[in-house]
Amino acid sequence: MFDHTRQGAVDVITGDDPINVDHVDRVLTLLQSCGSHGQPRVVLDLDRVPLIDSAGLEMLLDVQEEYQRRGGTLKLAVRNSLCREILSVTGVGRHFEIYPEAASAVGSFVQ
Repeated sequence: MFDHTRQGAVDVITGDDPINVDHVDRVLTLLQSCGSHGQPRVVLDLDRVPLIDSAGLEMLLDVQEEYQRRGGTLKLAVRNSLCREILSVTGVGRHFEIYPEAASAVGSFVQ
């Protein structure tokens, strides 16, 4: 399950399901709702996400492209070693600012 909270002007999405073909629509819906108002400033916390498959990676790239087109960004909080490795090996990680935890990712928006 994925949830949305706000920390100041930053939207934070957290969850503990895989970001795969079965759950990508739920995550996409949350990310799109965050991007529906003004300049998107969003952190996706992958700490408890066990896996990201190709559908999830493609969705993340599409969302990042849309956010950047609108002057915003999607940042990732990735402490999970498998998700970090998936992002690295596929090259998808180079399209994102990646932080070890959500708090530092959120804080990076004010620096």
